[in-house]
Amino acid sequence: MTNETDSRLNSLEMKLMDQEQIVQDLSDMVNQQWQEIERLKAKLVSAQERLVTLEESLPGQNQPEKPPHY
Repeated sequence: MTNETDSRLNSLEMKLMDQEQIVQDLSDMVNQQWQEIERLKAKLVSAQERLVTLEESLPGQNQPEKPPHY
């Protein structure tokens, strides 16, 4: 191989290594975001359940509300 071919090959190998690192970094970032989304979804479900429980425990919730003119 010529010196120019070696240089081009080395350049391509370096670019490939950089691209592999970028792909791995992006994959790690997506994984972290996915885990955070799952944690937030679990917190949301818990908060919704607590809200329903609190609403059900309020007095007078089972009785229909009388119109203001009564």
